[in-house]
Amino acid sequence: MPDWATFAAFAGLVTSALLLLSHASRGVVSDGDHDDRRPPSNAPGAAHRSAELRADVRTNPRDTGPNGEYDRRSDAAYPSPEPSVEGGSEADTEADTCATEGAETPSEEFVAADPRRNRPHPSDADATADASPSTALLLVNVAVSQGLFALLLLGGAWFWNVPARAFGAGVETLTPWHALVGVGFGVVLYAANELGSAVGERFGLGDGEELREALAPETPFGWAVLLLGVLPIIAGFEELLFRGALVGVISAGFDVSPWAMAVVSSVGFALGHGAQGRIGVVVTGVLGFVLAAGFVLTGSLLVVFVAHYLVNALEFVVHEGFAERTT
Repeated sequence: MPDWATFAAFAGLVTSALLLLSHASRGVVSDGDHDDRRPPSNAPGAAHRSAELRADVRTNPRDTGPNGEYDRRSDAAYPSPEPSVEGGSEADTEADTCATEGAETPSEEFVAADPRRNRPHPSDADATADASPSTALLLVNVAVSQGLFALLLLGGAWFWNVPARAFGAGVETLTPWHALVGVGFGVVLYAANELGSAVGERFGLGDGEELREALAPETPFGWAVLLLGVLPIIAGFEELLFRGALVGVISAGFDVSPWAMAVVSSVGFALGHGAQGRIGVVVTGVLGFVLAAGFVLTGSLLVVFVAHYLVNALEFVVHEGFAERTT
């Protein structure tokens, strides 16, 4: 006998954990955006400043503590030299040195960055660079976290005797015909998703590209992992939770209208994509309801899984894969 109530509570806990993870992921992606503010390595005078800063770390005792870290307390013991009458200020001396060596003078943004030294300390730049997670780390995080959530949900369904047909995963709904319907559904949804993203960007809701760009691989192996591993896990778990559990199981176990649950699950689906910004929340909310409608009408989890996977895969291939080849 299925324990509908206990499984419903468990599915609610899984949904809450997913939303918390989404909020944390949004913070990580936002922090990674700060790297864009750092001057590029090929900026004028960058090579000269980089060598000068590395030499400063090795030779200037007032910038380092016992373990080599930056120590502001040593300012009192090693005060900045007063400007000389003949040579001018320290900044002027550095400018003359750069000019003598054929390098360009440091730009104003570097002069203003540290009033004490008139240039930024290298440890600050290193800390900013280290704050940005790598693409591989993000892919592993997404695959492992959502894969574990999916296993928990399936384990709960088995433990509380929830039948597969309640998820839309009965034998009669997992046929090649349903897979073909999912392909057509996915292509239509992708076109609608692109239109919705363009409209959202037009009205100032953002472009929703930060997370996709952060997850986009740079090697053929990375693309294989993304398309054959990570994206199927994402689509499988999200459809299992938002359509299978929150729409199929709840409506079957509690005699609730599946259309009402389609609205509720779509709100959760939208909030679960908060890492994509405002446009991600709006577009995925609408997309989630359309997927839920497809699930209600077909009764098949396979249909919405295939459609969901195609939407995600086409987004990456078109915007990141083709874009790289054309630049």
